[in-house]
Amino acid sequence: MTTAVRPESDSGAFPIRRTSAVPRPHPAPAPRRLDHVDLLRGLVMVIMVLDHVRGFLTNVTFDPTDMARTDLALFGTRWITHFCAPVFVFLAGASAWIAGTRRTRGELTRLLLTRGAWLVLLEFTVISFGWYFSFHWNLGARAQVIWAIGASMIALAGLTRLPRPAVAGVGLLLVAGHNLLDGISPESLGGWAPLWMVLHVRGQLGVVPVQLIYPVLPWIGLMALGYAAGPAIFSPDPVTSRRVAWVGVALIAGFAVLRGLNGYGDLLPRLENGGTAIMAMSFLNTTKYPPPLDHVLMTLGPALVALHAFRGAGGPLARVMVTFGRVPFLFYVTHLYLVHAVAVAAGVGQGYPVSSMLVMHGYSPAAFGFGLPGIYLVWLAVVVALYPLCRRYAELKGRSRAWWLSYL
Repeated sequence: MTTAVRPESDSGAFPIRRTSAVPRPHPAPAPRRLDHVDLLRGLVMVIMVLDHVRGFLTNVTFDPTDMARTDLALFGTRWITHFCAPVFVFLAGASAWIAGTRRTRGELTRLLLTRGAWLVLLEFTVISFGWYFSFHWNLGARAQVIWAIGASMIALAGLTRLPRPAVAGVGLLLVAGHNLLDGISPESLGGWAPLWMVLHVRGQLGVVPVQLIYPVLPWIGLMALGYAAGPAIFSPDPVTSRRVAWVGVALIAGFAVLRGLNGYGDLLPRLENGGTAIMAMSFLNTTKYPPPLDHVLMTLGPALVALHAFRGAGGPLARVMVTFGRVPFLFYVTHLYLVHAVAVAAGVGQGYPVSSMLVMHGYSPAAFGFGLPGIYLVWLAVVVALYPLCRRYAELKGRSRAWWLSYL
């Protein structure tokens, strides 16, 4: 006999259908034991807001990872946000696994296909408009993290037909091996160049007005790994949780070794000479688009350790992060529009016309913006402003069984 799953055990990315017709592979854990996933997801999303606030409102006109011009504070503000996309995609894969334990294989396939296609559509419409606040998309529609998640879900819909060890193998191959393909340029493939860009090369797609920032090959691998790790990620067993943490430690060690060798794993080599601060920043300064093996090891390792550390975490701050983690899509879209609106208001306040602020970040007037103290204040204000809406929506998702909530 099975028991119904309380809505609090939902991972946030996929609603769990309550049914007694499908037997469970293991007993349902207590809801609080699953909050660690939502807590980590909520935390990386809050960190993501910092990156977008910095992008829209900074007065810095150079790349914060430019070793010749940056400093520790500026670099650290950018670097910490590198955790967001890999963790978010990995947890989406784990959430797909637990959603599959409450569905037939066909139902899970349909969910992944339809939700993935929906996310891709929204990325190229609603979300792209949020980046520009106009219909003059000089850089084209933006293919960023929501696109990567949607496309990866579509790919995962096919992969879930394989045994879970095979899904893990595909994920490992893509994440660890895609850097072997770095030498293949789109130009060398003729008519196949656009497809290769979608899979592996960042840039302007050309055949359609799309700026491809997140080529999908490594993200499909990360989502596949998350799906394969789902039973361990959601296991209530403390021994399994500790094993997950030790895997995280091993990934961190692997990053240290691989980055120290300064060879395979990243096209951007670390500096081998310079001051202590420069050397440390260079060591951590991995490529983000598309994420090489070094980048995945550096970000996913600490995330797995955090998943173990967050089990049973309580207190007001943890509850806030859990709330954000349960409504990831609403949080993402709302924060983007709010941050851009704040940037427009700030630009008007600094004497610039509204039209000059209806642009992608990085294209606002050269003298516009704030230093890091102002960036951090705006970041905190945006997060606080988002909480009431996210809390109400999380409560609605907890009460309602409406199918459409899984798409918002």
